[in-house]
Amino acid sequence: MLRVAIPNKGILSDSAISMLKEAGYATRREPSELHLVDEANNVEFFYLRPRDIATYVGSGSLDVGITGLDLLLDSGSKAEEVADLGFGASTFRFAAEPGSGFKEPKDLSGKRLATAYPRLIGDYLATSGIKCQVVSLDGAVESAVRLGVADAVADVVSTGNTLRKAGLSVFGPEILASTARLISAPGKAADSAKLLRRLRGVIVAREYVIMDYDCPKSLVEKASVITPGIESPTISPLADENWVAIRALVRAAETNQIMDELHDIGAKAILVSAIHAARI
Repeated sequence: MLRVAIPNKGILSDSAISMLKEAGYATRREPSELHLVDEANNVEFFYLRPRDIATYVGSGSLDVGITGLDLLLDSGSKAEEVADLGFGASTFRFAAEPGSGFKEPKDLSGKRLATAYPRLIGDYLATSGIKCQVVSLDGAVESAVRLGVADAVADVVSTGNTLRKAGLSVFGPEILASTARLISAPGKAADSAKLLRRLRGVIVAREYVIMDYDCPKSLVEKASVITPGIESPTISPLADENWVAIRALVRAAETNQIMDELHDIGAKAILVSAIHAARI
């Protein structure tokens, strides 16, 4: 039975659970549930603190897990990254009080920097040749400057509202762009193949739609350039031998632009259908 770690709270939790549900797995009914056995799919789920998931998976106690790239890198775990799942996007940034003199990372030299990600930020500072005092905190990093514990902070930023409310503004380049990742225990990436296939199917179903349309045979080449599909479009004959029916996957975000392009070259009866599930 595959043992899978899932975030039990935070911005990654709801999205991870939603994706697993769409992939056909059983999910917990109450936030208080920390363990669930999905007999039908031969999977055992453990709902854990997001920060601890990489540690459990890296030690081999659990086979695979879903966690943020930032948490994976900060853990120092031996867990292996299997795939980018594309949700839970956030950035890791420096922030300080406006007018405090911080414009670039080099301005941190000799200063105090508060963060809840000491390993991640320590590696960044070492690589950048910046020497400063790293103050390790467990949450509420944005209050460190106001309380006099640090001169600046380094933290995960989703919308920036929390930092602004604390009177801070970001400075310098982005340290890291993080999204949710599927990770595995060392040497066990192959064990997650079925789970990964299902999750990728959900990603495809979310990002693509099916487009069907009728097209004159003489325009098939032009139409195929507009809708190349994943491998190639499906082309079927119609009762009128001068026309064919074409079906292809297209990115949902580009649907209307593609429909306009097809209409402009002479395609007719252009229809779009949502995808419930997929295997690519």
